[in-house]
Amino acid sequence: MECGLLFSAGKDSSLSALLLEEFYDVTLVTAHFGITDDWKYAREAAESLGFDFVSVELDAETADAAAERIHEDGFPRAGIQQVHEAALEVVAAEYDVIADGTRRDDRVPTVSRAVAQSLEDRHGVDYVAPLSGFGRGAIDDLVESHLTVESGPSETIQKGDYETELRERIRSRWGQTAVEDAFPDHEQTRVTGRG
Repeated sequence: MECGLLFSAGKDSSLSALLLEEFYDVTLVTAHFGITDDWKYAREAAESLGFDFVSVELDAETADAAAERIHEDGFPRAGIQQVHEAALEVVAAEYDVIADGTRRDDRVPTVSRAVAQSLEDRHGVDYVAPLSGFGRGAIDDLVESHLTVESGPSETIQKGDYETELRERIRSRWGQTAVEDAFPDHEQTRVTGRG
């Protein structure tokens, strides 16, 4: 059975791919807006892990709505959540099983039971979140033993997540200060291979 797994090249989506490969024919899917070419970093990570890769371009209206929400809120949570749900909708139109790397203690993105059931009912798919029962400590232990990872400040790690393009959209509309005001400093990861 084919599974489309939303993939950023980070440790959570990469670990999800490893957990799902025993049960599904997994394709790693990176959703982007065409604002930057950072999705290519996700493609490189997918190749290093040995998975098929597809990129899908979301519409500009989704990027604009998310950027405006982040700018208005002064925080990225709701905007990133909007993009994640839009990406799940696109993937649900192409695969029998859709998955992501959301974990138990994620703040964003998350997928509620209601959203998951709605996706399944409307698209006739199965939604799978293989890390939903794992906390950060358990994930870090698994990643350490199974993946090679680089990490650093979010704005310096080259990967294919929504944040990079949303930062660029906000920068182009409201300037660098708006980006700094909306996005708190945090660490990101990029997987470079199996460990």
